[in-house]
Amino acid sequence: MTIRTRLFPYAVVVPFAILLAFPFAWMAITSLKSNAQVYNPANTWSFHPTLGSYGFLFHHTDYTRWLKNSSVVGLAVVAITLAVAMPAGYALARLAGRVGRSLGVGIFLTYLVPPTLLFLPLSRVIAQYLHLSDRLWALIVVYPSFTIPFAVWLMMGFFKAIPQELEDAALIDGCSRLQALVRIVFPISIPGILTVVIFTFSLVINEFVYAITFISSATNRTLAVGVPTDLIRGDEYNWPGIMGSIVLVSVPLALVYNVLLNRFIAGFTGGAFR
Repeated sequence: MTIRTRLFPYAVVVPFAILLAFPFAWMAITSLKSNAQVYNPANTWSFHPTLGSYGFLFHHTDYTRWLKNSSVVGLAVVAITLAVAMPAGYALARLAGRVGRSLGVGIFLTYLVPPTLLFLPLSRVIAQYLHLSDRLWALIVVYPSFTIPFAVWLMMGFFKAIPQELEDAALIDGCSRLQALVRIVFPISIPGILTVVIFTFSLVINEFVYAITFISSATNRTLAVGVPTDLIRGDEYNWPGIMGSIVLVSVPLALVYNVLLNRFIAGFTGGAFR
């Protein structure tokens, strides 16, 4: 292997790594500035670091409350999505012929309906029939409507990759159908399950349209709505606070993605192509 062949992968990867890491570096640097330094072009790189933006977030805004609300909604939606998607995906994967395939495609197509077409009728349902206006339960009820279809489609493809002979062997050994699922199928499906968890939680954390439609009070907002509505006043942008709020959330998520990257790729490709 020549030196040129060895260096070629680095020549391709390093520019992309720098390009992708630049937004994180820019956010971190901006979060350590004051508002006066942000609006001064001469202080783009030379500035006096300060943690004032983080102190402002925790002492003068409801950031911790928004973070708690987002975590509660995210964990609840993940639990509901897994409880529905895993048995539904398994059932569709074991349906032979065109029936299971057609049902799976039909369920996935519901995921493709844009939220901008649904938030108006859903807001009427939430307000007049469920009486959940300005409550986190409104988001917990609505979010599974678009997380479950994709999760079912993903789990269906992953369950198809698991040989049915493993279940048959467990049934012969005395396991019931439920025991075979819990002891054999689900442990093998850990990459797919982790993919659903990561995808669902990230989607819920970043969702904006439903969150701003169903939640009106500042204390019940999630991060995706609380940060832009509270840190942007007219044409005045609190850039250090905005960037600091993003850094505090994006860095832990990036670390989780990095730790679970191999399982995430295995689950995503297994569910999509097998």
